[in-house]
Amino acid sequence: MTEATTNRRRATFNTLKVKQVRKLTADSVEVVFEVPTDLVDDYNYVPGQYVALRATIDGQEVRRSYSICSEPIPGEVHVAIKKDFGGLFSTWANTELKEGDEVDVMNPQGAFVSKKNITSMNNPDEVAKDAVAEGNLNLVAFAAGSGITPIMSIARSVLRQSTDSTFDLVYANKSAMDVMFAEEIGDLKDKYPQRFAVHHVLSREQRVSPLMSGRIDEEKLNELLDRVIRTEATDEWFLCGPFELVQLCRDTLKERGVAEDDVRFELFTTGKPERPAGQQGRAIEVDPSGNNFVISFNLDGTSSRVESPASAYETLLNAALRVRSDVPFACAGGVCGTCRAKVIEGDTEMDENYALEKEEVDAGYVLTCQTRPCSENVKIDFDA
Repeated sequence: MTEATTNRRRATFNTLKVKQVRKLTADSVEVVFEVPTDLVDDYNYVPGQYVALRATIDGQEVRRSYSICSEPIPGEVHVAIKKDFGGLFSTWANTELKEGDEVDVMNPQGAFVSKKNITSMNNPDEVAKDAVAEGNLNLVAFAAGSGITPIMSIARSVLRQSTDSTFDLVYANKSAMDVMFAEEIGDLKDKYPQRFAVHHVLSREQRVSPLMSGRIDEEKLNELLDRVIRTEATDEWFLCGPFELVQLCRDTLKERGVAEDDVRFELFTTGKPERPAGQQGRAIEVDPSGNNFVISFNLDGTSSRVESPASAYETLLNAALRVRSDVPFACAGGVCGTCRAKVIEGDTEMDENYALEKEEVDAGYVLTCQTRPCSENVKIDFDA
């Protein structure tokens, strides 16, 4: 694992100018942010990472996380935003955002990156050295819809920076019109015909091959792994899409004996819309009878303290936001990992985790948006 993935940076927002807004499909755009010279080091990133965007829309502060879709380019950050039905931020970005606008952009975060040391931050020499050390690698990605975004960054970097590695992409969409980065994927195929293969699976459009038509269910996935993908020769897997597809792939690969450590995954939704993520600390009154948890936390070298009534059943993030508005978070749904902190003292319980690696959890890290106190005193550290 690279140093960049093991030592996560403190999440910090900076206001960046929109350099370009480019239409990808009827309901998606690529947005390019210009990074000033004095912030270039802060916006170095490993292919596969994401940034959180923050904007005030209709008088409401809204945060959303989007994966970076380009290979590392000093001075620029590219993200792709697909308009979701009823999505406040994604609709605004697709209809209102334009060149010259300014948006608060968090520095790159996330652990959806290769553990094979074939990619690095903006340092081509290190990339080449690492690639030679690892030898030829065969990588496979399963993506659906906007899940292609981080895969584009990873695939572009791997193919350009490693002369022998191969990359297979299985990309699921409703129809050909919904394929994001269709032209760019075609360019990769033309540029690396022997090392890059793409398999488009369309759920609502009939293709010549029945295998490439319809939804990817258990039967179709096993057929793809038997007939299309060299499963036994794959060194690393990347899964990005909705919860159901990612979990199906993880379970199936595990059944086939693929090591858990060789599978990277990221969700763009947990598939649980009945549990909406909060965007700010909701108002809660401390229990006057004294039945409260005491939560202490360290952030940017400063200690803070807040009481949380046991009856409120609130998360550590919600409690912390009531006394510190600068507590880091983005999705608040257990997906991105921005609100990560280490439990230093006390007992806690984490509901969901789609962002932390096993070794991080074993070391005491939690997603504060999904974690609640279980003992009278809890101490956490956002700087750890």
